[in-house]
Amino acid sequence: MDETFSQLGSWEDESKSTLSPDPAIGAKATSYPSTRNSKHFFSCVPCEGAVGGSFLTCPTCQGSGQIPRDMEKQLVALIPYGDQRLKPRHMKLFLFLAVLMCLVTSALIFFFLFPRSLAVQPAGLNSSTVAFDEADIHLNITNVLNISNRNYYPITVTQLAIQVLYMSLVVGQVSKSLLLPIGPLTSEQMFYTVASRIWDENTYKTCTWLKIKVHHVFLHIQGTLTSSYLSHSEQLVFQSYEYVDCRGNSSVPHLLTPHLQ
Repeated sequence: MDETFSQLGSWEDESKSTLSPDPAIGAKATSYPSTRNSKHFFSCVPCEGAVGGSFLTCPTCQGSGQIPRDMEKQLVALIPYGDQRLKPRHMKLFLFLAVLMCLVTSALIFFFLFPRSLAVQPAGLNSSTVAFDEADIHLNITNVLNISNRNYYPITVTQLAIQVLYMSLVVGQVSKSLLLPIGPLTSEQMFYTVASRIWDENTYKTCTWLKIKVHHVFLHIQGTLTSSYLSHSEQLVFQSYEYVDCRGNSSVPHLLTPHLQ
């Protein structure tokens, strides 16, 4: 029993010596309040054996502790979870505004750069000239095209191909390269001339006999317009039907309902 009490007494002495606070350490130890509750706890006990100028202020202890200078780049500063520095104000508002600005910018870019097809509208016959030889009719017609650019950027018309058909036969055609710029949201008129040759005997009599009062031929015009914009090329097909006076050298513009494809 005496041995047992002596062992317990020695153990208590060792515990007291181990847990007893050092006055020098206790003077330097500092507590700071937690953001979650009002309890205080001690943290960052200064290192012993300090030599003047060999320690730095501990960044995690609000200036109350010290770390060795040679361990400055090895230690990591810990911030409590409830620290307000981890919860910046208006974070949700900033994220919402950033997402909204990205969506609005993308929508505007898509709206202004989205390619829109040109509007090609045949405007009818502008003028015509007629010449006859022994069996053929040589007819030169000049037509007008209205071209509308519905994009928010300029385009360029690069090529025009025209075919003139009479009774399902191709009597004239032309293809030419162009460089016609059209500004954004604007319209331009383009004139083109096609030389046609009709070699039908009945049509020749209709156009040359003076006893016949009506001297008109019915022409079907098909065309392809090529334009380029934003490194993109587009072809538009259009067609129209026209009556042309094959007797005189002038014709009153007359256009049937055009069809765009």
